[in-house]
Amino acid sequence: MGQRKGNGPAVRQAVEYDLVELVRLRALLFENLGGHFFSPASADDDWLDALAVVLKEQLTADALRILVVDGDGDGDSDSDRGLAACRIATIEQRLPGPHLRNGRIGHVIGVVTDPSYRRRGHSRSIMRSLLDWFEEREVARVDLYASAEGEPLYRELGFTNHPDPALYWRP
Repeated sequence: MGQRKGNGPAVRQAVEYDLVELVRLRALLFENLGGHFFSPASADDDWLDALAVVLKEQLTADALRILVVDGDGDGDSDSDRGLAACRIATIEQRLPGPHLRNGRIGHVIGVVTDPSYRRRGHSRSIMRSLLDWFEEREVARVDLYASAEGEPLYRELGFTNHPDPALYWRP
């Protein structure tokens, strides 16, 4: 996938050179989510090292796509010279069923835009590119968790309420 021009910011696939910025944005995501579940008081920064290792391993995986928009580089902060936004998408192969014909489910995770770049169309551009990627791979459904701020965009792009109740368990 090349850079996307015209209808918004240029979107490109992340490369190994972007790892430091991807880790920075992912950490920013959890800072903004807040709460004990997403940012437990007992947590240390070891997870950032593990994140960097997994991202490096997965950058070229067929079932994972990380799309980014570069910062414009005209500001004084470090984030101006790095990435403005990123989105991570995965494809999971489940068993087919009547409601999921081929069993392929897409997940959009790691949705984050640096605060200095919000409200510039980065989320919309990246999401459209990710939805194209999912369609090319014949994904039957795409799931995501939306913040209150992001929900209007996702609904505009065609996302609706999920029919499945969600529960979780931690060992």
